[in-house]
Amino acid sequence: MAHTRVFVAAIAAGLVVASLTGTPASADDTPEYAPTMLVLDASGSMQQAVSGGGTRMDAARKAAHTFIDAAPSEAKVGLTVYGTGTGSSDAEKSAGCKDVKVLHAPDSIDKRGMNAAVDTIKARGYTPIGASLSTAAAALPKSGPRSIVLVSDGEDTCTPPDPCKVAQELHRQGVDLVVNTVGFGVDDKSRQQLTCIAQATGGTYSDAPDSAALQRVLPRVSASALRNYRPAGSPITGTAQYRTAPVATPGQYLDTIGHKETRYYAVDVPTGATAYFSGTLSFPHRNGIDETEDINTMSVRVYGRDGADCTAFESAEATNSSDGESLTISKTWTGATEDPRQYDKDSDSYRCRGGGRYWFAVQWETVSAGVPARLPIELLVGIEPKATDPGAAPATSPVRFTTPGGTPKAVTGGGSYNVAATLDGSGSYTDTLQRGEYVYYRVKLRWGQGLAYRVRFGPSGTDRVEDLSTDATTLSSPLRKDIAGDHNSYNGRPDTLAGSVDDLATLPVRYRNRESHEPADHDQSVPGWYYIAVKFSAARENPSAPPVNVTIDLTVAGTPESGPTYASAVDGGIFGENATPPTPHAGASRSGAALATASDESGLPSLAVAGIVAALVLVGGGAGTALLVRRRRRTGDSPAPNPGS
Repeated sequence: MAHTRVFVAAIAAGLVVASLTGTPASADDTPEYAPTMLVLDASGSMQQAVSGGGTRMDAARKAAHTFIDAAPSEAKVGLTVYGTGTGSSDAEKSAGCKDVKVLHAPDSIDKRGMNAAVDTIKARGYTPIGASLSTAAAALPKSGPRSIVLVSDGEDTCTPPDPCKVAQELHRQGVDLVVNTVGFGVDDKSRQQLTCIAQATGGTYSDAPDSAALQRVLPRVSASALRNYRPAGSPITGTAQYRTAPVATPGQYLDTIGHKETRYYAVDVPTGATAYFSGTLSFPHRNGIDETEDINTMSVRVYGRDGADCTAFESAEATNSSDGESLTISKTWTGATEDPRQYDKDSDSYRCRGGGRYWFAVQWETVSAGVPARLPIELLVGIEPKATDPGAAPATSPVRFTTPGGTPKAVTGGGSYNVAATLDGSGSYTDTLQRGEYVYYRVKLRWGQGLAYRVRFGPSGTDRVEDLSTDATTLSSPLRKDIAGDHNSYNGRPDTLAGSVDDLATLPVRYRNRESHEPADHDQSVPGWYYIAVKFSAARENPSAPPVNVTIDLTVAGTPESGPTYASAVDGGIFGENATPPTPHAGASRSGAALATASDESGLPSLAVAGIVAALVLVGGGAGTALLVRRRRRTGDSPAPNPGS
């Protein structure tokens, strides 16, 4: 994330770089959230009175109600409790250390039932944290992103098993399981244990010193747990040789890819049309990875008739992938707009011109330490007809930022492009970010409209050096291509991100922006959802450093215009987002749960919520500077591997 560094080798004529759009889906689909288990401490110590009246258990119940009431209706949330079945006498220890109950499975949230269950919790017994983690994990799905949010007012009183070792083992069994912990009025020893549990799984620890803090912290931590990243798309299986590759029609797909592996996909491109192809890898959070071993690269190549190398190549690199970064590689292919008769048939160039079948080969070239052997890869395929009337002249000046008035609106950012929170036009929007989070927001722009924004990080209440983090933001197009970004080193004092010179802004969106010599202008030539991503990296030396309030000040300006006229209809949408029913294709099957649509005049997907956290990344920098994640892209000619036969 932040600024993309582009390295051009030899740009092939007519090529425009693009990245994949959001998840297409049918209107009947419901959003998908990472299943999350809320684990509440009901040990005897939760009977203690708190200032302002009531007990710790009363405060925990109130905080749980707040989260449950605010959770999305499609979220999958369960409830586990320990300490309710026995007392805390020595004679009851054996039974008390097994006293863990799943009150609600992590299915689609039953708010009434969960609230009623919370009201029945009575604090009585022991604190079997290790056993509760195992029980909660067993109730969650066996694969895919999953989260546990644990609230405790003390350390485990039933060791063994040691809860930190349990967390480490759970993480070894499934890298997509993240445990976030909340310490409610805990001492240093308990805080250390809860921090260890969170760190072992790539989660966060949050301090709640009193009941008021718990009521703020628990809903926030639980909401961020639901941001866990989940890849989305229709199943497809790429092949190692181009001749057997599946034929993909417009839409978003989901495959897997292994270390150093190359996967081929075929796309039929009509004469005069432009083809879009993109792939995104998202890396799991991992701890203790050396920066020099934390680099991943992907590439994509285009092949024409008879497997001819079209010398169209792009490579993208991401560092610090262990922070949960996602890496997108993409190619916009305009070969079908070229006349093959204009090329020397003694060479292979004519094989890469005109309408026909083309193959896109994606390779995971460089692999960082500790990455799983295979990862999901999201793929996007689009076909755009020729524009017979491109419409208004290219825009020349970005939208100007205007400080918004009125009361800021609270929003909860999503953990990926697929679940970005919608910002409804000009105004101020507030969210709270935990250390190590990267969240997404989206803004709808139509032809002729643009946006400008600033991000303000509030004070954290501390300015200790060990709390130093990196705050960052990136503005991306509907194709997930970075347009602009900014970053800084955050040490607890307020900070505003708005670009090094001007505010972060787009041009008014026009088709003819792609005529510009500036590559970033090309990515502002389609309307649809534009994305604002905000990063708050983990504190360098203090993982329990507090979260921070973030405000996005947004300007949406410009009068909507008519767009281009295409040579042929695009009833299904450029990326298949409006197809009803979904178009079948060879080598892949559509699954309704993987798709979501919302039609607009852009012909691009209006993203529906479909998955959850984490994504691009920046790493914490030194005092006054920050080390950026580098996402370098190379395009043009490069030696090609044999495409197979």
